[in-house]
Amino acid sequence: MNTPHQPSGMHLIADLHGISGDMLADPMAMEGLLKRSAIAAGAAIIYSHFHAFGAGQGVTGVVLLAESHISVHTWPELGFAAADVFMCGDARPQQALDLIIEALAPASTSVRHIARGKEG
Repeated sequence: MNTPHQPSGMHLIADLHGISGDMLADPMAMEGLLKRSAIAAGAAIIYSHFHAFGAGQGVTGVVLLAESHISVHTWPELGFAAADVFMCGDARPQQALDLIIEALAPASTSVRHIARGKEG
């Protein structure tokens, strides 16, 4: 008898302030970082897409995972990045976020942990 997959997981929403450097304006660097974070978390990458809004401007991107997704939106002119990490199953979203925070070295972070898919 097959047991249906339960839609439970952890959703981490992070605001990262005080980031210096050009990484926030570099779509290839951001894509590489999010892919490395997914692999570190034990997630399976399905597809990724990143877009730069112009020289020195922000980046938006997503890495689609079998376990859900990791996304980022950046504002280099403000030294700010908004990261979204949602994973279910055996993947470790906190490990992915820790790698992102380590690489970007923000001066301050605000992270919300939201349990998803559980009733009650």
